[in-house]
Amino acid sequence: MSIIMEKEIKKLEKLVSNISVKVEENLNEVIKALIDSNVSSAKSIKEKDNEIDLLEIEVEEECLKILALHQPVAIDLRYIIAVLKINNDLERIGDLTTNIARVVIVLSKENKVRVPDTIPQMTDIVLKMLKKSLDSLFSKNLKLASKVQSYDDEVDQLNADMYKMVQNAINDGSGSISQLFPLLSVSRYLERIADHATNIAEDVEYYVKGKITRHHQ
Repeated sequence: MSIIMEKEIKKLEKLVSNISVKVEENLNEVIKALIDSNVSSAKSIKEKDNEIDLLEIEVEEECLKILALHQPVAIDLRYIIAVLKINNDLERIGDLTTNIARVVIVLSKENKVRVPDTIPQMTDIVLKMLKKSLDSLFSKNLKLASKVQSYDDEVDQLNADMYKMVQNAINDGSGSISQLFPLLSVSRYLERIADHATNIAEDVEYYVKGKITRHHQ
């Protein structure tokens, strides 16, 4: 690897680190906003998503520049390809976080919204998945990447539990549909964020091993 390309990859790593930090912070903040019914915090997250979008474009442009100017091969090429895909996953997580922020704003019009314990439980796992998937990228740690994928089933189960809880509450009349459906959407958004974190882990495996593992058991 040339010294110039090495410097540009270091710059790229810093950009990816910046966008990942913002994505993690927003996700953590939006769930706190949901639990606390903090509308101002939810609105600020919608604004912060613009920063993530700009960073996503910057990362993509940096990747394309490296590809055009240096024509990397082998593991360097796989790294650029992996980052392009991971960058897209991070931007999508940012969008899903913004969707949760919109739910917070909608629920602010309701009285005494109780957030089921399932939501914070899912969030804890999803944040762990996101952090470990990104750590696995920066450290090229396949064990971490594999651990992320194992967490995905837990999130799927909690999402299924949330569906059952909402269904039971509707059937026995113990819950408000105007509150339950938006909370169900939050659960679904978290499940999709977990899928994106899993995608990141799978792309790390591709980067390190040179094999595509997505959709394989």
